[in-house]
Amino acid sequence: MNKKIWIAGILAATLVTCQVSRQNGSKSDMLRTTDASVSAIPAFTDNPSPTHLTPEQSIKTFKLPKGYHLELVASEPMIHEPVAIAWDGNARMYVAELNTYMQDVEGTDEHAPTSRVMLLEDTNNDGKMDKSSVFIDKMLLPRMLLCVGNELLVNETDTYNVYSYKDNNKDGVADEKRPVYTPDKKAPGNLEHQRSGLDWNVDNWIYMAVDAVRFRYTNGVLKPDSIPSGSSGQWGLTHDNYGRLYFSSAGGETPALGFQINPIYGRMEFADQYKEEFNEVWPIIKTPDVEGGLKRLRPDTTLNHFTASCGQVVFRGDKLPVDLQGDLLISEPVGRLIRRAKVTNKNGKITLENAYQKEEFIASTDMNFRAVNMYTGPDGCLYIVDMNRGIIQEGNWTGPKSYLRPQIKRLGLDKNIQHGRIYRLVHDGMAPGPKPKMLDESSQRLVAYLGHPNGWWRDNAQKELVVRNDQSVVPLLKAIATGESNEAIKSPSALARLHALWTLEGLNALDQSTIARALKDSDFEIRKAAVRMTEPYLKKNDAMIETLAALKADPVADVRMQLIFSLGTSESPKARALAGDIVKHANGAEVLARAQRSVEKNEDAKKFGMKLGRLDGPDRTLVMNGSVIYKSLCATCHGADGKGLTSKTAPPLNGSRRLNRNNTQASVRILLHGLSGPIEGNSYPTEMPSMKDNDDEWIASVLSYVRHEFTNSPPVRPADVKTIREQTASRDKAYTLDELSIQ
Repeated sequence: MNKKIWIAGILAATLVTCQVSRQNGSKSDMLRTTDASVSAIPAFTDNPSPTHLTPEQSIKTFKLPKGYHLELVASEPMIHEPVAIAWDGNARMYVAELNTYMQDVEGTDEHAPTSRVMLLEDTNNDGKMDKSSVFIDKMLLPRMLLCVGNELLVNETDTYNVYSYKDNNKDGVADEKRPVYTPDKKAPGNLEHQRSGLDWNVDNWIYMAVDAVRFRYTNGVLKPDSIPSGSSGQWGLTHDNYGRLYFSSAGGETPALGFQINPIYGRMEFADQYKEEFNEVWPIIKTPDVEGGLKRLRPDTTLNHFTASCGQVVFRGDKLPVDLQGDLLISEPVGRLIRRAKVTNKNGKITLENAYQKEEFIASTDMNFRAVNMYTGPDGCLYIVDMNRGIIQEGNWTGPKSYLRPQIKRLGLDKNIQHGRIYRLVHDGMAPGPKPKMLDESSQRLVAYLGHPNGWWRDNAQKELVVRNDQSVVPLLKAIATGESNEAIKSPSALARLHALWTLEGLNALDQSTIARALKDSDFEIRKAAVRMTEPYLKKNDAMIETLAALKADPVADVRMQLIFSLGTSESPKARALAGDIVKHANGAEVLARAQRSVEKNEDAKKFGMKLGRLDGPDRTLVMNGSVIYKSLCATCHGADGKGLTSKTAPPLNGSRRLNRNNTQASVRILLHGLSGPIEGNSYPTEMPSMKDNDDEWIASVLSYVRHEFTNSPPVRPADVKTIREQTASRDKAYTLDELSIQ
């Protein structure tokens, strides 16, 4: 049967199914792991079957801690290839589907506009979705969702544009589309390396992974703000109760990064923010389909390291055990597992540690279990989005000569497509919470939810209040922010006070008096947030600097670190002096010194651009001087972009192995003494001449520029050139590639 016809048939059948308004459902037919099914899972499955499992079969494949259970919320034919979800204020669930993602090992027709966003509802409050509709059809791989009021913001693959969709006649299908951010530029890279997120954070900024931009939702549109030192991560983004962001990078095999400071202040990572052993993962089945090949496998053929970390979430719900709240969960879909990390704040430095010894929080023996996103739900439980498919790598890594392709074909994983599951994690004796009705409630009622024990309710009440821009609640918010007993919250908790402050900020109703009181709050997270809220005043004049000086000896390092970051937004010498004084009197505190360094590097990024700004001053000088030399001398043969000329006068340098970080010896020798003969199978009319008559700094400058610009490799120091010059002083002819050891 023709493959395109077959897939079209599946989608058509699904569409018919989705038009059925309800399916019979009761609590008794909810698929759920049982103590018996969990106990029956062996510690290790030596020969897992790649065969696609039905939901009834797959639910029996999970290993979880005692007391925890997974319940099936939705599955095929209601959804297919789910990758992201979002709830509106009334707990209607929107599901982004990548219906053309890797439908075969070649990725055929992957960019056909036939994907969609589904709208799911649980009409009888049993936790299982029983009503569905195609909310948006004919999309190009939708990847980011965000609900704002009665609208859904959506970004598709290959574009930066974001559109708002709205269902005016309440039939479950979007009938209004309007632009909210339209730079109308094509987004580069394959779909794995494009943005994700649209996370409305506690600070009212909307963050993304990958792209160096954040947004403010204002008057129905997204207003962009650049992040000078760049963003982080790849697929997935989450924040904790206080707005700390957590990224991850599958391509970099980095399970967690960017969580020390807000990216708007720069970058700050610590080598010991988690131990090397944290990178090890512990599947319960063999995992032969690993893009990294044999180096990523143990002798028993299990995945030995994070290689596809994604979809992370800081759990903030109230219907799972208290010791899970605040933990960071990270999915590893290649290993068919979910990591649970304990998050610890040690004098301002955040550290992560696996909650278990050589095992994971959740693991499955279903080879098609592919969790790609996780969320705290409106009911206070954890939600897991499982693409439930065979191939989980983009076509760039499944080519004819790849390690993966023969594994995929041998196991038949390419045949497991067009499925999908959404689970929720529950716990014995803890009933999921009630369904919210925020879109139908008054603003005064929403204010009361700012103190809700479930972070989802606090976040969405704040977001809805900001979107409504209802100024009538400002007096009530100020009372909560200052801890006064009031009609909405009798005794405002620290989290209620924090959300009230940020809601005031989002309503442009935050005044200096309220900030001043917050700076004296007993909770350090509120003092820290209040410091950040002084930034608009710091940029205008010096009056606020004296107020902040009272906090320079705050007992909590997090507050002093925020002082350094916020003072760095002011150009006043007094602000810089105060920041320096804080570091000086910190008794050599590593975190505060690093914070000050991050501010300086961030300033460099603003001045010189993200790439140059990350370099230290001396290295940046080498690169900038080398740029002048290259463009006036070398570009005439190698091309201004390093890609060579059409006349093929000299070999291209862009991406050349000769210039990468492993080949410093070779590149310095070439520049000192020249290069002759064929280069990568091509002959050129002239040989590369010797440049040894120039001094060490000249040689280092040129090499630093071409390495920085064309291979993203670190600069070469003059001292390195001096050493190699002395070692090769007797050389009187050009090198050939055969003489150089190039990796």
